[in-house]
Parts: sequence; structure tokens; C-alpha cells
Amino acid sequence: MTFPLSRRATPALCHALLVLTLATPLLHLPTASAQLALPNMGDGADITTSEERRLGDRIIRSLYRDPDYIDDLQLHTYVMDIWLPLVQASKDRGDMSQELQERFAWQVLLGRDKSINAFALPGGYLGVHLGLIGAVTSRDELASVMAHELTHVTQRHIARMIGEEKKSTPLLIAGMILGALAASKSPDAANAMIVGGQAAAIQNQLGFSRDMEREADRIGSSLLAPAGFAPQGAVSMFEKLQYASRLNDNSSWPYLRSHPLTTERIADMQARIPHGQQQAAQPTMEHAMMAARARVLSRPGTDKLRQWSRQPQMPEFAQLSAIDQAGQLYAAALSQIQLKNWEAARQAWAQLGRHAQAQGDRAAQQQVRWLGAELELAAQQPQAALRALGDTNLRGDVPRPQLLLASQALLATGQAQPVAERLQTWVATHPHDAAAWRLLSQAWQAQHQTLRAIRAEAEAHAAHYDYAAAVDRFKAGQDAARRSQGAADYIEVSIIDTRLRAVEALLREQAREK
Repeated sequence: MTFPLSRRATPALCHALLVLTLATPLLHLPTASAQLALPNMGDGADITTSEERRLGDRIIRSLYRDPDYIDDLQLHTYVMDIWLPLVQASKDRGDMSQELQERFAWQVLLGRDKSINAFALPGGYLGVHLGLIGAVTSRDELASVMAHELTHVTQRHIARMIGEEKKSTPLLIAGMILGALAASKSPDAANAMIVGGQAAAIQNQLGFSRDMEREADRIGSSLLAPAGFAPQGAVSMFEKLQYASRLNDNSSWPYLRSHPLTTERIADMQARIPHGQQQAAQPTMEHAMMAARARVLSRPGTDKLRQWSRQPQMPEFAQLSAIDQAGQLYAAALSQIQLKNWEAARQAWAQLGRHAQAQGDRAAQQQVRWLGAELELAAQQPQAALRALGDTNLRGDVPRPQLLLASQALLATGQAQPVAERLQTWVATHPHDAAAWRLLSQAWQAQHQTLRAIRAEAEAHAAHYDYAAAVDRFKAGQDAARRSQGAADYIEVSIIDTRLRAVEALLREQAREK
């Protein structure tokens, strides 16, 4: 289920984007079709997994540079906690080969866009707009969208589309996708990239993409229960979209114009829910907080932030459910942070903490702690941030928000050594975590480990495929080593030399693609 990427895109552009995003995968190979007795739509042999990953990397390089890309610790962790169980459920079903499990990226990127949208991209990438997170009322509904997009990947839909249209190439598809994504910035620029003949070729495949949609509906919904989500979330998500289409009959909903959410489709989804699993999708306090966070971080404007900051003082607040109250309190606290009203933010945060404590919701309490640390770091009160976090022991299996927020606070209080030790272990298993590399660079710099600090800066650039910047920093490390006149760490120098050669090779390959 792909959703509208831009409220300003032309109908032809949205139509082309719809088919592309449906066909642009994000995960693995199709063995589940046979299990569900679905028609064989092809095996995607027209494009190899390596080509698909390179295509995805090329697109992602552009998205990492987009000002709307956001690496928000809390939201990214929340989305990944939904995504990874779905991926595991797909593996358990046998929907993907070992090759795809190892070769594809399995990464989720967040965008600040307020539109209701999620889209799969080649090579194991998933894009999720904050507008989608802010609009759904439960993690089950969000999981249903992500499971649908996951299926577009496991069934190799992009490879199938390239097979259907022999004139299409990975480069053409990349240009079409990037052009459609550009529509949110400049519709004219996007239309220049998607010209008549190419758009027509994609639009001619609409019937094939509808088959993909049905396949994604069926297989995606089957992943929900094994992954721990209510299958009813898919039905309630469809109903939500259908209701929205009646209220918003404009270009904001191109998906609904070209692929209407009929009652037949909803009924088909309802019929596929196993007996005994038809319980309604359950909202949670944590989801209410994350939905509020998504709305606030989507840059709604100062007036909206002020409105949200006043909601807990409104008479109708007392009539809300405990979950809705938590969402409004979270939005109020975060809005006050955005407005730099520190004392008002602390008051809303304290009220939110008492509310979560009263409900005994541990996941919500954890989100409250992270919000408190974020508040105090923004107010330049690192000791208060450490108190808000409670446990600042960085050892063991620490969630990414806890680790990076605590690292920021410890660095600000002059405790660089434990941060460097822990983050060095973290990036060894999470080499694409650019934020962690940047913090590690600060920790090493604070300990006067210049070469290590420079290398970490380089690795942060490499994590986002900015190989030119990474090469520049690795060379700066070599220069620093030469200036040290024999006092350099020879092991570190050797690592820099090796990594420089590897990244230079990647840069040359990147240049050949242009």
C-alpha cells in the first residue's frame, strides 16, 4: 500500500510514482506465493539482487541529503521495533533467500513530510513519512502498512516490473523515483525528470501493479499475527483511508484515486483474518506519544505548536481517555521544547510522567525518560538529563535512544572515556549509525585522540554513502599522522590507510554510475 508522497504532485506524476513505489522493493525473495497458492507473477530474474541493492543505494544517497530526512532517536527506534518482527516473520515463512537476507539493507528512513505515505525502495530500504505515524491510531495499523511494503520487497515486485517493460532499466527506474520524490520540493523539476514516453511506459503497467497490490495485501496481512500484531489493524487502516478519501477528494490522495479502497477489498482483508484473531487493533500509550512526536516534528508551524502546548489546560482534556491524554501531554511538552519554553516544558513533562506512572505503562515511562533527557539537553542541563534518564550505565543491551542520549549528556559533563568505550562497541555492530560515529568522534577528540576522531568523522560520512567527504576526512587523518612526526598510533594509521583504499574504490564505482 503506497500512499501519496506529495500534495503538490501532478496526477500523472502521482500515478507514475504510485506504480514505482509499489514496484520498488525493500527486502527479499518470493517463496510465499506458492505457500498461499497465489498466481506465479515471475521470479524477478531480470535484475540481480546486487543490481537492486546498488539502485537502492543510489536513491538513498539523495534521500540522506534531503533536508526532510530525519534521524530521530525515539521515532526511528519505535518504527524499527515494528519493522524487525515483520522481517523476522517473513524469514520464518520462507519468503526470502539467504542471499537477500545478507545483501539487502533492511533500513528504515524517516521523512518530515506530513503526507500519509510509506514506500519501499530497492535494496531493502523503507521510507516512512511522519504524517503516517501521526495519523494511525495504533502500532497494529502502522505494522499493516509496513508489512504490505515488506511484501513488495519479498515478492521482487520491482524486478518483475522491469521484466514486464523490457525498455525499462534500473537507471530509468531510479530517475523516475527520484523525480517523483522531488515533487515534494518542486513539481516543475519533477515533471522535467518524468517525461511523456517514460511516464506512459510506467502507467501502462498499472494492471500488473494491481496484481502486486493484491499479492501484497494477502501476504502482508499473513505476517501480522506471527510478528505479534493484530491482523485487524489492516482492516482498520483500510477503513481509515477510505474515510479519508471521502473527506479529501483532491490530489493529496492519488493512491486512492488510482487504486480505490473498495468495500470488496476491505471485506477480502477481513475474511483473511484467522478465526479467533479478529480482535480490534489496540491503541497504546506509547503509540499515542510517538504519534504526537511525529506531528510535532513534522514542522507544523509556531501557531500549531502553541496550540498543542495549551491543550492540557483546555476543559475538554479531562474528558479524554488516559491514552489520548498521554498523547496531548507529550505533544505539549515537546512543543514547548521546540518553542524553547524550558520551564513550561518541564511542567508538561512532569505531568506526563505522573500520568504514565499512574497507568503503570513501562514502555510509556521509558519514552517519558527519553523526552526528559531531550528537554534537559536542549536546555543545556546535562546533569539534569542524566537524572531524567535514571540509568546511565551504558553496558549491555541498551536501546539506541538511551545510549545516544546518555552519551551526549556524559560528554557534556566531561565523561568521555566510558562514552568512547561503549560507542566503539556499538559501531562495530552498527556500522551505518552515522549519529553514533559523530558522537564517538567527539568522545575521542575530548581525549585528544585526534586520529581516531578524524576516522570516526570519515565513517559517519561513509555511513550515508557520502564517499567523497569520507575520503577527504581519511586523507586528513593521513596528513595528521605525518605531522605527528612519529608519535602517531600506528595501528590507527594502518586502519585509516586500509579504509581509505576501500572507500576510494567505492567512490570510483559511485562516479561510474553518474
